[in-house]
Amino acid sequence: MGLSVTHLLVVLAIVVVVFGTKRLRNIGADLGGAIKGFRTAMKEGGEDKAAEDKGEAIEGEVTSKKNDKD
Repeated sequence: MGLSVTHLLVVLAIVVVVFGTKRLRNIGADLGGAIKGFRTAMKEGGEDKAAEDKGEAIEGEVTSKKNDKD
């Protein structure tokens, strides 16, 4: 009932025909860049949390949203 190797190869062939190898390469590069950016942000987030624990100031912007009801 599961997917066999033959089924996976047919699906891969259809994906290559539909999207083309160049677009798949671009999608892979974009996905890799997104994962790398996510990991970097997670590391920076951990450093910011450590700064909060030490009582240090964290650079940022404070915004407020006011609801005016007339």
